[in-house]
Amino acid sequence: MASLMLGLLGAFSWAVHDLCVRKVSATQGAFPPLVSVLVLGSLVALPLTLIWAEPATAPPGAYWRAIAAGVFYAVAGVGLYKALGIGPVRLVAPIIGAYPIVSMGLAAYSGSPLTIVHWLAVFVVIGGVAFIAISSDEGASDGDKAQAIGWSLLSGPGFAIAFALSQSATMLADEWTMLMPMRIAAIAATLLLALALREGLLPQRKSLWIFLIMGTLDVIAIVSVSAAGSFAYPEFAAVAASTFGLITVVLATIFLGERLRAPQWTAVVAVFAAIGSLGL
Repeated sequence: MASLMLGLLGAFSWAVHDLCVRKVSATQGAFPPLVSVLVLGSLVALPLTLIWAEPATAPPGAYWRAIAAGVFYAVAGVGLYKALGIGPVRLVAPIIGAYPIVSMGLAAYSGSPLTIVHWLAVFVVIGGVAFIAISSDEGASDGDKAQAIGWSLLSGPGFAIAFALSQSATMLADEWTMLMPMRIAAIAATLLLALALREGLLPQRKSLWIFLIMGTLDVIAIVSVSAAGSFAYPEFAAVAASTFGLITVVLATIFLGERLRAPQWTAVVAVFAAIGSLGL
């Protein structure tokens, strides 16, 4: 149950993060927002890591896992921003949101005692999230679908591997000790990808306050999901975190006056019922 709660905290944080994205101009591309979120989030987290981190107690293997997690997190983030920038959401969101299949597969490979009930619950979550994404994507732009699918396929597994590595790191050391190596690696990898793709990096100054909020939420989310490595079934945190897109739609309904139809509410209930069943 602890892993599920941490995953839901991550999902809620990323959902509010997504609401903030709506305030950011689509003309900025993928890299200026992503680098800004990573850097500003790290600056917010730095005082907390200085207080709570215990680097002397962490074995070298934990640092290498955190660094690798950061690299995969950067690749996943670039894929996410690129895919959503191309659109349509109804195409890319279900692909990215299916990453729990990879998370569960990695967990099964490592010996986690998963049952058929666990797998069924995961597929209900993925199906519900996909249904919400598809049915809420009215009037979305329709870009190069091949590119959108390609970036989505890069993003989804990237998140799954990043979460698995970060959780394995927190099995060896606490999440605050592992946070900065992971984020520094993510920043470095993102900068290298931007250089390789010849992408711009400078954000619009008027958007920096939004990126600061997004960075703070991103830190809360990744710390929550990583911390699940200290509890049973850490892969369930990754499954619960995948509902961030669904929660974004629900929050938009509550606070922005957007409407959900009865079938969509049914999907919301089914998803959270499935998540609840994982805690039984």
